[in-house]
Amino acid sequence: MRKQLLAGNWKMNGSVSTIEAYFSDFRECLGLPISDVLKKVDICFAVPFTLLAKAKEVFKGTDVQVAAQNCHFEEKGAYTGEVSLGMLAELGINSSLVAHSERRQYYNETDQSTSHKVKCMLDKGFIPILCVGETQAEREQGLTNKVLESQLSAVFACIDKLDSVVIAYEPVWAIGTGLAATPELADEAHRFIREFAKKRFGGEAAAKLKILYGGSMKPENTDSLLAKEHIDGGLVGGASLKPSDFASMVKSAYQRA
Repeated sequence: MRKQLLAGNWKMNGSVSTIEAYFSDFRECLGLPISDVLKKVDICFAVPFTLLAKAKEVFKGTDVQVAAQNCHFEEKGAYTGEVSLGMLAELGINSSLVAHSERRQYYNETDQSTSHKVKCMLDKGFIPILCVGETQAEREQGLTNKVLESQLSAVFACIDKLDSVVIAYEPVWAIGTGLAATPELADEAHRFIREFAKKRFGGEAAAKLKILYGGSMKPENTDSLLAKEHIDGGLVGGASLKPSDFASMVKSAYQRA
């Protein structure tokens, strides 16, 4: 059985001055020892670069994971505004989101740059949380599977194994809109991703692959989404900024485990 993962993506939110209070409130809202929860559910926070060091400090002594929201594949160079894997490693960070839909939309990240990042991350022992998904126009045209296949093919062609890869399915039309794919639609996309991974890496690797749902997951729909066979957790945006909401979602995963 795959261990569920709830990953909070704070995007461009949060501050050094409030993160300790957030974690204190989060633990209180859980109402359970976090060490017990973490035996059954993995918890991760993808925070802005300015919060990475503080987050590591605040979560020290627990197995709560801290991830970056982006990284560059080059180790150094004239890449103003970018952060390398080596720089992240110096902070004790070994995971990052890759190709979040907002990165693809606003910063022109491509399948080529995504595949390069994932390969470099795996080579350096990092855990990529690879984001894939279709726009509303692509879904309406019946292109969901074609888009997923294209995005995954570029990455799968460059790597030899899936062991450390997490995939987050983001229906772009459901991000920040308050909409969410029905559990059935979400599970259908997750199943396609798993079957596509199986063709490239074999059944055992595909069976172990964690696939998260990343489209407006919130307390109200967490149970119904996590009940589906191929949904292994969530990449949670807005709801992860509220300690009570995110704690509620983690508890839902814990109770299902």
